[in-house]
Amino acid sequence: MPQIEAFRGIRYDLGHVGSLSDVIAPPYDVIDKEFQDALYKKHPANVIRLELNREEPGDETESRYTRAAKFLKEWRAQGVMFTESDPAVYVYHQVFEYAGQSYVRRGFMARIRLEKFGEGKIYPHEETHANAKADRLMLTRACKANISQIFGIYPDPKNAAQEILENFVADKTALECTDHLGVLHRLWPVTDIQIISKVQGLVGDKPVFIADGHHRYETALNYREELSKAGPLPSNHPAHSVLMMLIGMDDPGLIVLPTHRCFRGLPEMTSEELIAKLNDSFTCKVVGEGSDLATRVWEEIEMEGEQGQIGFYTAKDQRWVLARITPVGQKKMAELSADHSADWHGLGVAILQRLVLENLLGAKNLPKAHYVHLVEELVEGVETGEFALSALVMPATVQHIQAISSHLERMPAKSTYFYPKLLSGLVINPLE
Repeated sequence: MPQIEAFRGIRYDLGHVGSLSDVIAPPYDVIDKEFQDALYKKHPANVIRLELNREEPGDETESRYTRAAKFLKEWRAQGVMFTESDPAVYVYHQVFEYAGQSYVRRGFMARIRLEKFGEGKIYPHEETHANAKADRLMLTRACKANISQIFGIYPDPKNAAQEILENFVADKTALECTDHLGVLHRLWPVTDIQIISKVQGLVGDKPVFIADGHHRYETALNYREELSKAGPLPSNHPAHSVLMMLIGMDDPGLIVLPTHRCFRGLPEMTSEELIAKLNDSFTCKVVGEGSDLATRVWEEIEMEGEQGQIGFYTAKDQRWVLARITPVGQKKMAELSADHSADWHGLGVAILQRLVLENLLGAKNLPKAHYVHLVEELVEGVETGEFALSALVMPATVQHIQAISSHLERMPAKSTYFYPKLLSGLVINPLE
């Protein structure tokens, strides 16, 4: 069963850095070059120098990782960062707005004992890529720390564990910062042994599903394995664990956004040609012409909430096609994915990838798609004229993650997008 551990986290000393908002950053995988430069300029101790140190002229392969480690060492020595005096778990709130509604997502950060997938109660749900894991391993190896946390969710219908923490911090002052999207982040260290023990007891028998951070989790496994080759690790060595944010699956602030796709490498086709290729696997209707119809198409898909309904935009004639999978298509999907469960067969992103792209369109080796989360972003991509085909697709739900992960299966890449992203720089987990 997952083992929750308090730890002595490394945090910024606000007396040195001033505003916490100036030194935090989103996770490495959502930071482009322009944003990286902006974070570098924001503060000389911004965590971007650890999380995603930029390449400099004349760098060797590992230079930016060793440079990150040097920054971490210097900041700790100079008092820019300090180590918590007592082991703690960290209550973490995110206050944000989406689609005109206000939300508060509540969870807590702790070390969680590593378990190999398939051998315990920690489950992945998405595929990973070797390059990203190699990058994170070199950073972990150099810094000997988890710079950012993995995002885990667990079943707790009454949010019992979180409520214990909420009651404890209710009259305490939070550390606060605001990110570049206007999301307010609040943090409370909790060092009370009795409170931590109660939380450990409530969460310890539950499965944990990785919502985000698969590459970092697998990196933690690889790092532990690497250290073990040099000799047996003591049972209390911090490399046996990884920093994780834990959120109850029924938390009201837990929302999953869709990840829509714009595809490169496909031949241009009209809506009629697309419909002909979809054949009897889908019933199709042409909604209209023009990229500005995207919102209307998405509203119809979202209102019905069916995973098997996909909106396609064909750039050649600038038309929108609304396609709904048929029993024939469902049967074909099951045949094409006989190695997967019925839950996987019914997932919208799986239908799009396996049935539509790989089978009906015969496109198995496309370049990486352009992924977006908002309809407005898809329209911007469409209007560049760069993509022959674009698709609006329903997101996987928390229930899909639980069901498919429990089958020890993984969804196609970019099946989920939990908004907002967790921040890097609030707490660092030392691994030595």
